[in-house]
Amino acid sequence: MVETPDPTSFRALLEGRRFEAVGRRAKWIVATLDGGWTLALHLRMSGYITVQRGGEPDKHTHLVIDLTDGRQIFFHDTRKFGRARLLDAQGLLALDAAHGIEPLGPAFTPEALGTIVGRRTTKIKPLLLDQSLIAGVGNIYADEALWRAKIHPRRAACTLSAAEVGALHAGIQAALGSGLEHGGSTLRDYRNSYGEAGENQKHFLVYDQQGKACQRCGAQIEKLVVAQRGTHVCPHCQPEPEG
Repeated sequence: MVETPDPTSFRALLEGRRFEAVGRRAKWIVATLDGGWTLALHLRMSGYITVQRGGEPDKHTHLVIDLTDGRQIFFHDTRKFGRARLLDAQGLLALDAAHGIEPLGPAFTPEALGTIVGRRTTKIKPLLLDQSLIAGVGNIYADEALWRAKIHPRRAACTLSAAEVGALHAGIQAALGSGLEHGGSTLRDYRNSYGEAGENQKHFLVYDQQGKACQRCGAQIEKLVVAQRGTHVCPHCQPEPEG
């Protein structure tokens, strides 16, 4: 859970700090503290954070931060994949440098996506999941974006036309926008900071819809494995590349 520094130093450095701002970089929650420190938290697959007054941590609560107003921040994580880092200025720069362009930021244009796709021969789905290229797109939203763009996840990135790149750009932003609008996707564990489940799973267009009819053409949604990740496609709307 506590990744850096060691747990004893982490606690000593965090104690007495003041939260000044909370933001995000890629899939990291980034809290700016006084004294030049930053608390970075990654939920990974099963983590979630609640802010509450009272209550006791359960066996899946691996980090508790006491606030001066009596509330507590609980980091719950069933699978223990979550990460907590306390970063100085250099550590924050390293975190930022490890991640690519933000897909909801102004710099992420169809032209920028076209540059990323470029001449890369890798399959388009693992490219979308590569956090060093595009930050914050996970498995669910890659599937949703590719369905929206009518692109098969096994297509080589370099084979996309300019029109397809434009459609993928729109698909990425629409898929992420849906997630934000509906409070995230709760398949098992995820809760927001108030302990409430997300609703976006009720609005999936292709992810986890295997065996159901495609909402666009009526063909049966299929589940594949691409780059070792469960992947959902419409075989009609997203034709598989030859070979």
